[in-house]
Amino acid sequence: MKQFFANLMARWKFLILPALMKLGFWGVGLVALIDASSLPVPMDLILAGYIWADKGHFWIYCLIASAGSAVGGLVPYGLGRAGGELFLLKRVNRQRFDAMRLRFEKQEFMAIMVPSMLPPPTPWKAFVFAAGVFEMRVVPFMLAVFAGRMVRWLILSLLVIKLGPRAVDVIGDAVRNHLGLFLSVLVVAFAVIAVWALRKRRS
Repeated sequence: MKQFFANLMARWKFLILPALMKLGFWGVGLVALIDASSLPVPMDLILAGYIWADKGHFWIYCLIASAGSAVGGLVPYGLGRAGGELFLLKRVNRQRFDAMRLRFEKQEFMAIMVPSMLPPPTPWKAFVFAAGVFEMRVVPFMLAVFAGRMVRWLILSLLVIKLGPRAVDVIGDAVRNHLGLFLSVLVVAFAVIAVWALRKRRS
């Protein structure tokens, strides 16, 4: 089994990925789709290379990559919707499960958009799986993924244009070196969003 996956990754890295990258805009979309649906890909690095080579069309690359990620995310979302509830109930009791569902439903859009904005090692597929488990509607789900990815990759594009492809390493180092601060900001952001959502719902 290990050899099978090793061969698969080798074919992906040396045959499939170079072929997709020759497709330009559409290649970016397909790579993003595969990354979101199944095989992990250094998407930021790949996108940075495209943008550096064609700076004038950076927004098109971001647009198509975001769309590809939104479509690809339907795979883990679908898995969560198909059988994820049983998977979670084996690990948490029904009371905790219902509490998780309630929290997700109150701010489901931001619960998907925010992780979609964040770089690795954010466990993005776990959030997407949860969206399926808690039956988030498909259109808002795809819009949340698209919006989050668009914000993330537009910021990456501006950094690449200014700093070059090494912008990817700059972002990764910043996250690793300031992980505590990064997580604290994320928690505060979620809290602010939750309060805003509750006030809006009550009004």
